[in-house]
Amino acid sequence: MAHQVIALKCPNCGDSVDISQRNCKFCKQPIIISTLNSLYEMPTSLVNKYAGLYKQALVNDPNNLVINHSIATCFLNLKLYDRALEAFEKAMIGNDDNSETFYYAAVCLLNGKKAFLAQRNTINKIEEYINAANMIEPKGIHYYFLAYIKFDFYYRKYFSTSPTHLEAYATAQQLGLSHFEIEQLYSILGVQRPDCI
Repeated sequence: MAHQVIALKCPNCGDSVDISQRNCKFCKQPIIISTLNSLYEMPTSLVNKYAGLYKQALVNDPNNLVINHSIATCFLNLKLYDRALEAFEKAMIGNDDNSETFYYAAVCLLNGKKAFLAQRNTINKIEEYINAANMIEPKGIHYYFLAYIKFDFYYRKYFSTSPTHLEAYATAQQLGLSHFEIEQLYSILGVQRPDCI
C-alpha cells in the first residue's frame, strides 16, 4: 500500500518537512516520535504542536501506522489516555513488529489510576497487550509493568497468579531495566511506585 507524501511544518522550527523524514533538516529535531523517551524533557507546548502535526497528517492518511503511533505517544505523554489508546489500537492493526505500541496501549488502559482500582476485564486486556509486546520483543520494562499489575491487582487482593509479581520482576531484571524507565512509567501512570517492587 503506497502512502502519499504529506507536506507539513516542523513543530519546532516551522521548516517544511514530510512524514517520511526522521529529523528536520534545519533544527535536527525528530519528525516522527516513536517512544516516550523522545518527549521526556520536551515542553508540553511542543508536545501539543507535534500532536497537531500528526493530526493534520492523519486527515490525509488516517490509517498510517507510524503517525497513529506517534500521535498516540504524544497523547500518552499528555495523559490523554483514552485518545492515546484509540490511536495505539489503530497503530496495532496489521502491525506485529512494534512492541512499544502494545506496551503503551497496556499503560493507557489504567487511565491514570492504580491497577488495584481497575476492573478484571481491563486487567485481562492489559495482560493481553503486555504478552503481545513480549512476544514481539521481550523487554525489562514490559515485565516490570507486568510485575506492577501482578502486585497491585492480584497480590494486594490475595489472588493467585502465575507468574507472580516477584517472578515477573526477576525476569525484568534479567532482561535489563533502568531507573529512568521505571521513573518514566510511574510518571505516565500518575501513581506512586510501590515499595515492594
